[in-house]
Amino acid sequence: MSGITVVTPAHPARQRSGMLARAEASVAAQTLQPVRHLVVVDEEQQGAAATRQRGLEQVDTEWVAFLDSDDELDATHLEQLLACARALGADYVYPWFRVAGGADPFPMFYGRPWDDEQPHQTTITILVRTGLAQLVGFHEPPPGSTVGGHRGGEDWHFTLGCLGAGARIVHHPQRTWTWHHHGQNSSGQPGRGDARRR
Repeated sequence: MSGITVVTPAHPARQRSGMLARAEASVAAQTLQPVRHLVVVDEEQQGAAATRQRGLEQVDTEWVAFLDSDDELDATHLEQLLACARALGADYVYPWFRVAGGADPFPMFYGRPWDDEQPHQTTITILVRTGLAQLVGFHEPPPGSTVGGHRGGEDWHFTLGCLGAGARIVHHPQRTWTWHHHGQNSSGQPGRGDARRR
């Protein structure tokens, strides 16, 4: 099916705090509306990888976009990313972000074209072809695993999996979403930040 599905993994604390409602409102305000917004709640405290994977398995549209439950999209986020993907024949498009409550941890990568030979962290707020995403999937990296000299989470390993599958990855050098740092970020781990709270 054509169109985009947005997948948002969430844990119960984000429902109670109102962060999830803010994320949902940003999807509802998109100028290019998704076919569906799947919110998958991590009731069992399995972490972001397993929760995002459960959502991904339900997607049947051509494209899937991911949004964490404590972040929010600009109104033209989906429209810009799909236009970029179509114009450049991309399978995976990543934009950039503004940070609320903190600083950009990867300022050196903003505006730098993607290089297959020197891959770098992109965050998971991307647009990707669903078939590719389902082929690669989200899996929590083994403890102590590192790539390129640093530990990456399931989103970094997903990106490398897409690259290994032959994806055309493109950077859309625009800030199209807000990454909220709020002192309770869990970095996808069920035992960190507000993910500890049921």
